[in-house]
Amino acid sequence: MSLPARTTASTTQERGFTSFLQERRRWWILAILGIAQLMVVLDATIVNIALPSAQADLGFSDSSRQWVVTAYSLAFGSLLLFGGRVADLFGRKITFLTGLSGFAAASAVGGAANGFEMLVVARAVQGLFGALLAPAALSLLTTTFTDVRERGRAFGIYGAIAGAGGAVGLLLGGVLTEHLSWRWTLYINIVFAVVALIGGAVLLQRTARLRASALDVPGTVLASGGLFCVVYGFANAETHAWSSVTTWGFLVLGLLLLATFGWWQTRAAHPLLPPRILLDRNRAASYLSMLIVGAGIFGVSLFLTYYLQQVLGYTPVRTGLAFLPMVGSIMLASTSGSTLLGPRFGARALVPLGMILAAVGMLWLTALDTSSAYTAHVLPPLIVTGLGMGLVISTAMSQATSRVQPEVSGAASAMVNTAQQVGGSLGTALLNTLVAAATTSYLSRRDASGHLVKAQANIAGYATAYRWSALFFVIGAVLSAVLYRRHDPDEVEQSGPAGDSA
Repeated sequence: MSLPARTTASTTQERGFTSFLQERRRWWILAILGIAQLMVVLDATIVNIALPSAQADLGFSDSSRQWVVTAYSLAFGSLLLFGGRVADLFGRKITFLTGLSGFAAASAVGGAANGFEMLVVARAVQGLFGALLAPAALSLLTTTFTDVRERGRAFGIYGAIAGAGGAVGLLLGGVLTEHLSWRWTLYINIVFAVVALIGGAVLLQRTARLRASALDVPGTVLASGGLFCVVYGFANAETHAWSSVTTWGFLVLGLLLLATFGWWQTRAAHPLLPPRILLDRNRAASYLSMLIVGAGIFGVSLFLTYYLQQVLGYTPVRTGLAFLPMVGSIMLASTSGSTLLGPRFGARALVPLGMILAAVGMLWLTALDTSSAYTAHVLPPLIVTGLGMGLVISTAMSQATSRVQPEVSGAASAMVNTAQQVGGSLGTALLNTLVAAATTSYLSRRDASGHLVKAQANIAGYATAYRWSALFFVIGAVLSAVLYRRHDPDEVEQSGPAGDSA
């Protein structure tokens, strides 16, 4: 009778060891996905700081400079839904590794660019492969972490990376540009990509292709064309008037294409974005929340950067360091919100709370002037804003991909990135226009020859951006409080990624 007992004990130990290895494997996968996500997110800001150096080196004009940024956002934003569906159809692992490889290759070409055209093409190709990489990474996270408690921790960490990536890009871009070269703001992606490639190839499991489904070609053309026109229209508004036909014309065309896309999805045999994904209230509320955060976050990341450098005279590296406390507060709120507060209070409480905190931080920044000190006047609102954004991003990301069947997890994940990207384009265009108008109005009423007056005019413009960003967050608080379903702790404990019909 002792032999079966020893055998049973041995089997139990083996199972326990196997379970331990599987758990460790999941967290290593999270590390790999986090590196890839950080690379994609920080690339939206890391090049911004390097632009003046790149312009001086390659000799392109001020009017052409925006295309180094716009080329990336156009390709990335317009192809995200396509990338998400490719991950569903052809496998998340192969799509993830392909996205990493292409992103690294495009970064190498961009870093070695010998002219403006080569740099812009490389940035567009970066955006293309980023559109494959981002939704594949998020859908891999969704299907890897199925336990409710582990899922909360994983999405908290991933949300912290997504929220802090822009600020990390500012710091890293400043360090690389100041101490090496602007080219290293692109070369650095190769380092991230190689680490993620090796880890992904070893740790990720290949998923089967959905042979019963096919790519929705008309839907892909409509969605990609519509998103391209919308992102281009907003980008064009940064340098042209909203009354320009190249601004409102592209926006109207984009909305028409997206409306046609929505109609087509209800009739397509294999829709690019299955309508049932959007019919869940929590999921729809999460997409809307990510759009609003994408729009509002530029009030702090873009115009506070201008304030620190142009008014307080900070160097690029010091500017990046100034944002680190906000990065820390985003990480704190993301991890604690998803693991401690989320299961107890739910998204209906946390997302509006995060929106209100971010709005308070934005309004607090309106008090800045030419004599403000970082510790007393900039740091506190940065921390408050970071806490708010951390709560929103981690909770919304988790809810947007919760209870989604694996075969459409790529499409659901792509919508998260699409919402944030479109929101960022909207926020940048709208806030830039409002800041320019406020600055011009301030100078028109005063003698514009003095340096102090110009600095005060800039501050007045930045304050306008902060107020509008606060308004975005207040609207987000109201909408999320209305749209999210009432929290049910029992439902949270019982649900998994594939717990509904989506």
